Amino acid sequence: MAFETGPYIQVAAFCDQVLEDKTNVLSLIRVIDTLTHTESRPDAPEEMPPVTHPLKLVIMLKSGAARGRHELRIVPELPSGETLPPFTTSVHLAGEERGANIIANMPFTFKMEGLYWFHVYLNDAFFTKLPFRMLYRRLMTAQAPPK
Repeated sequence: MAFETGPYIQVAAFCDQVLEDKTNVLSLIRVIDTLTHTESRPDAPEEMPPVTHPLKLVIMLKSGAARGRHELRIVPELPSGETLPPFTTSVHLAGEERGANIIANMPFTFKMEGLYWFHVYLNDAFFTKLPFRMLYRRLMTAQAPPK
């Protein structure tokens, strides 16, 4: 296995908000893996319109034998199988139980319903992937009669 001696994933999750105190301890608020967009109007579209949501991806690592600077790349995959350009950042690992917290602010535009995958690579090696489902609810409301 590529990461048998580290780094190790302690947490990998999407959330709405991250709080970090002065001792670098994180609190993840509203851990999510599904988002429902509702259109409620008489002319609600058949297909979901594009929806932008301010995703935050939190990846907490423990170094193990890994040391130094590494590149972390997140590649979104649409429900159609098409991939989008990656989000890329670097992470410094100091070894052993010491770790690194990556908080990626990823405002993401969902252009269709379905299951999205976010593939995570470390130094070009596949590390993990996270699912995120986008749902669309169409509520056709009746128009008020003309006066």
